[in-house]
Amino acid sequence: MAKNGLSHLDEHGQARMVDVGAKQVSERVCVARGEVRMAAETLRRIADGEIPKGDVLATARLAGIQACKRTDEWIPLAHPLPVDSVEVTLRPDPTGERVRIEARVRAHARTGVEMEALVAVAAAGLTIYDMCK
Repeated sequence: MAKNGLSHLDEHGQARMVDVGAKQVSERVCVARGEVRMAAETLRRIADGEIPKGDVLATARLAGIQACKRTDEWIPLAHPLPVDSVEVTLRPDPTGERVRIEARVRAHARTGVEMEALVAVAAAGLTIYDMCK
């Protein structure tokens, strides 16, 4: 770790991937949440299957799962991890203003899965937006 306490910078301030090789493999679990806000009419069209691009929630779920597995390609210096499971849940809010997104990621690894869960939520949200714009 650098003198400044930042683990992704070396003693010269250069970005580096943290060496986790000496850490023990353990179960890692993370839950991340987000939401996409929209007009009530858009949410109604999603629920009724009236979006011309197809099933928004099914596509967003798959996008989140796929993105989770490729987090190291999205986030510089992230370790590629063998993800044991990823669950992406999308729930239309009863108020009619948003879709709530939750990703739960589990792995047996030497480093956490926080970024994987966050990437899953981000990709699912971006997919919702893309399909409804």
